[in-house]
Amino acid sequence: MLAILINAMVIFLMYFPTLEGNIYLEVVDRIIIFFFFVEACVKLKVLSPRGYFKSNWNRFDFFIVVASLPSLFVPLFHIPDTSLLIILRLLRLIRLVRFIRFVPHLGKIIAGLGRALQASLFVILALFLLNFLLALFTCHFYADIAPEFFGNPLIASYSIFQLFTVEGWNEIPSIISERLPKGDWQSDLFIGITRFYFAIIVLIGGIFGMSLANAVFVDEMTMDNNVVLEEKIDALQEQINHLQELIRDREKTERTN
Repeated sequence: MLAILINAMVIFLMYFPTLEGNIYLEVVDRIIIFFFFVEACVKLKVLSPRGYFKSNWNRFDFFIVVASLPSLFVPLFHIPDTSLLIILRLLRLIRLVRFIRFVPHLGKIIAGLGRALQASLFVILALFLLNFLLALFTCHFYADIAPEFFGNPLIASYSIFQLFTVEGWNEIPSIISERLPKGDWQSDLFIGITRFYFAIIVLIGGIFGMSLANAVFVDEMTMDNNVVLEEKIDALQEQINHLQELIRDREKTERTN
């Protein structure tokens, strides 16, 4: 784990302009790659390939190590395009995912996350469909007025999603209103309808839709806690019922005596 942290810190430092191409950082980076390669070889020998690849984490590590090996040969071969090496370097940062193993109750969290995603799927699909329809509708009426927001369906979809997150809910209709002609009651009516239309988008998609998605997601994530609480309540109810039976038996005994 220490090597993973050092590797992440070295890559972090290498992206500073003043440290870019620093020979010492590059040497440390290649030493760490070689260290991970040796570690994988030792594990393969000790555990055997079958035992090694039985672990998901080992398969994950092996993929990262193999993908990182080309970086070791940079000093030996001239590679004009370094974009691939940059991608491979960033790929090694995925190793930080291994620290997730130390999260308490990780199994319950992953199970809750899976339930939450399944339960939220319908709400997400409904929001996607709503976004699609509103994007086409808004693009039809406002593409010429505000092309930077609604110039085509893709741009319009992003702008509608931005409104769903309640970001720019006031700025976008204000910009459109400023660009509309003014001076007669029809123009003022169209400006009012425009503001009302975007307010409806924010209310339906942003406040109601996103809040519903969050509520469903959080409810499913905390279901494990609710199950534990229900089990405790059931156990307590059984104890109460048992005590009541004992009290009734004692009262019957006293009456008999």
